[in-house]
Amino acid sequence: MEMPPKSPDGSEKSPQSKELITSRTGSTLCMSSRSESVWTSASRSKWDIYHKPVIVVSVGAAIFLFGTVITSLSCFLTKNENVYKMSGPAFLSLGLMLLVCGLVWIPIIRKKQKQRQKSQFLQRLKSFFFNR
Repeated sequence: MEMPPKSPDGSEKSPQSKELITSRTGSTLCMSSRSESVWTSASRSKWDIYHKPVIVVSVGAAIFLFGTVITSLSCFLTKNENVYKMSGPAFLSLGLMLLVCGLVWIPIIRKKQKQRQKSQFLQRLKSFFFNR
């Protein structure tokens, strides 16, 4: 009669059973790693939802205005004119990039909020019909 090989730690479990245990724990790890805010139904304030894009838009607008001022200084000041001509457009483009990114981010968040509300509604509906 052939005996199954013993595992290195001396336990009698076969390697196949260990794979099943690790695969089960892997799925629970995946489930526990999900964000809690996605699964909780606690409503958040508008500021909690939109504070990051509002900050990005504000910083972008400020940098864009700073770039406008520096670019206009190159027209009025002849001393260090090359510095103003080089740095002004750089601040303009950086500010415009941040401004556009923040403005695009807001509709994306709105769409996610609508999808989350639909998902919560469908979960409640499903639990109502299947948990009877």
